[in-house]
Amino acid sequence: MLTDPACKNASCPPDKTRVRLPDAGGLYLEVTPNGSKRWFAKYRFDGKEKRLALGTYPDVSLKAARDGRDNARKTRAEGTDPVQARKAHKIAKAASNATTYETVAREFHNVKQSGWSEGHATKWIRMNEIYLFPHIGALPLSSIKAPALLSTLRKVEAKGVLSTAQDLQQMVGQVFRYGVQAGYCEHNPAADLKGALKPHVAKHFAAVLDPVKAGELLRAIDGYTGQPTTLAALKLSALFFQRPGNIRAMEWAWVDLGAALLTIPPTDMKRTKQQKANGKPHLVPLCAQAIDILKSLQPLTGHGRYVFPGARDHAKPMSDGTINAALRRLDFSNDDHVAHGFRAMARTMLAERIPGIPADMVEAQLGHGKSGPLGSAYDRAEYMQQRHQMMQTWADYLDKLKAGAKVIEFKAA
Repeated sequence: MLTDPACKNASCPPDKTRVRLPDAGGLYLEVTPNGSKRWFAKYRFDGKEKRLALGTYPDVSLKAARDGRDNARKTRAEGTDPVQARKAHKIAKAASNATTYETVAREFHNVKQSGWSEGHATKWIRMNEIYLFPHIGALPLSSIKAPALLSTLRKVEAKGVLSTAQDLQQMVGQVFRYGVQAGYCEHNPAADLKGALKPHVAKHFAAVLDPVKAGELLRAIDGYTGQPTTLAALKLSALFFQRPGNIRAMEWAWVDLGAALLTIPPTDMKRTKQQKANGKPHLVPLCAQAIDILKSLQPLTGHGRYVFPGARDHAKPMSDGTINAALRRLDFSNDDHVAHGFRAMARTMLAERIPGIPADMVEAQLGHGKSGPLGSAYDRAEYMQQRHQMMQTWADYLDKLKAGAKVIEFKAA
């Protein structure tokens, strides 16, 4: 019988290929001249002598080696060759590793990301890495049941990010549906969680929608004493009612003052990847007030790429928090009005306060997906005269509000 000291001090003379130190029950330690020490267990199966490797010493202790020998004897007693049983276990483990949630999720992501926008593809895998992989990433897809999945999502829900928990539930459902289609699992447990999470009530961007309050906002903007580029960005946000990202990342190459037109490339619009690649640019007619503002900016930033360059790095656009920070400086909190709120302000007031402007034309100017037979028509260049008129009408209306003109309510039909 071997002892731990005997194993530790065992050596092989240099004139021998190996030395085998027996323990009991077929277990022995094989020592080679280079100092390698490996455990083996001899056994007979189908009348043939075989041996099972049990690891190296001291990584595998004497006790662990004996346990491995005993387990092999039990396997043999059940009528199974221990070596074949180990090979089958390795194959099963490899198959299990190939169908873990993380492996299948990354496979699904690789399949789909070519059709997704870069932002969505990055967000999708990042959210999985943060919230799901640490908890269920190593589990085989077929072993994940609804309770385990719900427990993982509850951890996110407990942090108060209800929308994130629901987004993750949808992502998990996508992975499992793909797993069913690929034969990695037979059931999608995410489908069993319908209604299990707390409902998330979407909160709209805060916006000034009352004409009198809008006049106050516009007068406050006129009194802004910060950077002139920030002041111009605030004014154009009200006039253009485009997405804040398109305002701050506006490039001089998009601006044609002679044609009174801003042309936003499809790649810079909030669209699907296919629409970015194959869609038309978004056209924003420039009212006289907007042209004056842009002309005043040309001496300041016209030599660079961006109309509103970053304060520290002119090679980058204005920070995405600049306009909101300026609004807070003007005493408009996140509950009063935010940069995105200029869109809601325009959409609401154009519908409720200014007669004669078709809703589809407003939606087209907002850059929303078009609905109905007129939606795409209003986005064509042939309708630029009507859209120029709409944008000038809107700008003149804002000037009246800023001057404190009496508001006459218009009820849309």
